[in-house]
Amino acid sequence: NKSVLEKVFKEWEYEIKTIDKISEKVQYWYTWKTTEKWQVKYLRITDINEDDHSFNFSKLTSPADDLDDKYLLKNGDLLFARTGASVGKSYLYNSKDGKVYFAGFLIKFSLQTEVNPYFIFSQTLSKKFQNWVITNSMRSGQPGINAEEYSLLPISFTSLKEQTKIATFLSAVDEKI
Repeated sequence: NKSVLEKVFKEWEYEIKTIDKISEKVQYWYTWKTTEKWQVKYLRITDINEDDHSFNFSKLTSPADDLDDKYLLKNGDLLFARTGASVGKSYLYNSKDGKVYFAGFLIKFSLQTEVNPYFIFSQTLSKKFQNWVITNSMRSGQPGINAEEYSLLPISFTSLKEQTKIATFLSAVDEKI
């Protein structure tokens, strides 16, 4: 799928925008105490599947206390791991995942309505993105990319109509795989 993704993005006409230009807001916060007593889902870095970046439901946890709804994920929310070996790991909220709050060490970008979230998310699965993460996460000590740095992530951008065509194609390829 990654080789198909690379070919698709090479063949389309696009401009480059930074992700902060196509997002409403950026948000992150610190880790909250969790419980095994499941009430609502709580997405942590370790809950993001390594292969397809979906929500891995094998070890569900729930916030131990009530959380503010500003930490509740909505359609168009794209999350990135900000530190450690998982830096750069991404997750696009899927309403099929239900009511989900995001945990600390994840940075949330709320994508604007005039972009196709899957089109943007697909770019985070590319080799170009992985190279960007490697270059931007180098630190003395543990690798990391903060919200300000992620805001400068270059995104290939085209019309919503073209984004939707590409996203539909990539989604069909994912389903076949």
